[in-house]
Amino acid sequence: MYKRILVPTDGSPLSIAAVRGAARFAKPLGASIVLITVIEPYSYTSLSEYRPESIDDYDERMRAVAEERLEDARKILEKEGVPAETVAVKSFSPAEALIETSQQQNCDCIFMASHGRKGLAAVLLGSETQKVLTHSKIPVMVYR
Repeated sequence: MYKRILVPTDGSPLSIAAVRGAARFAKPLGASIVLITVIEPYSYTSLSEYRPESIDDYDERMRAVAEERLEDARKILEKEGVPAETVAVKSFSPAEALIETSQQQNCDCIFMASHGRKGLAAVLLGSETQKVLTHSKIPVMVYR
């Protein structure tokens, strides 16, 4: 059935729960998981505003946060015996990044939390989850 599953994490409790759910889903299928976290690029919209950190400092801090998120999720999968790869992508649109990465990584399913760090952005599902559901050409499983 599914052999390669993309699982996003933003470090939120629900996304970590989704990683655990994805492990339980993938293991009996013999599927591997591609863990992804999306890093928001440095915002250039208000360059006249005071910036407490440089672009390089921001990039370094965000890269460290991404690595920590991915490592925490990878450890969960390792403990469950599910093979995993990790990917960090910069994008202002997490939904687009997930869809593009699923294609680049030859994933046949996306397994994601119903909403993430920003809380409930819509009545039932987060806005990024809705976008992935609407635009993905592969099956999307929403974990709640």
